[in-house]
Amino acid sequence: MRIPDKKLRTVVLGYVLSPLGHAALEAAITECARRDAKLLVINSTRADRTVDKNYAFSDDLATLHSILQESGVTYEVRQFVSEQLASDDVIEAADEVDAELIVIGVRRRSPVGKMLMGSDSQRILLQADCNVLAVKA
Repeated sequence: MRIPDKKLRTVVLGYVLSPLGHAALEAAITECARRDAKLLVINSTRADRTVDKNYAFSDDLATLHSILQESGVTYEVRQFVSEQLASDDVIEAADEVDAELIVIGVRRRSPVGKMLMGSDSQRILLQADCNVLAVKA
């Protein structure tokens, strides 16, 4: 009797270049090891932004790849400029790979701050079809 190939689970990380992003990265690596899952890292910025401090550039990506290689998890990094919100990019990636979990970093914001600025993390928490792990730095 042939045993079917085990489908590797996937964890999606919404990565931003910040202490929140680093905390979420550490949690995502831990979850991948715990779940025997691969990691899909999403780092995107909107096309209408001229400068986005959360978008990782070449030195930042080299550091990210180094951390991921040292962790031993199987991973893929997708970085791109998008026409939509980063939260939509993360949710779409999670749907595409049938993710088991999304990991994001969150920060405390006032209700007025959420109303004026929106909240990618809030959108992911409310709209994702899979579980979401919200990590504070």
